[in-house]
Amino acid sequence: MQTHHLVLPGDLNHHGFLFGGRLLAWVDEACWIAASLEFAQCRFVTVGMDRVEFHHGVRQGAILTISCTLSREGTTSVCYAVEVRDEKAGTDPIFSTRVTLVNVDDAGRKRPVRE
Repeated sequence: MQTHHLVLPGDLNHHGFLFGGRLLAWVDEACWIAASLEFAQCRFVTVGMDRVEFHHGVRQGAILTISCTLSREGTTSVCYAVEVRDEKAGTDPIFSTRVTLVNVDDAGRKRPVRE
């Protein structure tokens, strides 16, 4: 699944670069959407990101593409490989990681992804 974000002034820190936490929120949301579309019967929560390392700075006006690809399906969890690119800059990915989400019931207990 792919989604896009336009980097606006409110997304920037005092040096004019994208806040890292803002990008992490977008990545988390994109993975949750991807998992919820692929496994509509599940209620997912994020349990982790493998590595958080930014490869390039991002400025206002950048159009970011966030790509999420299912890389592993476990009994109660799924893992997505994520890559974020600045389409206008045409550079290497600015960020990549793996995000793991777990399916939970109303009480927050793990439950199988496939019933």
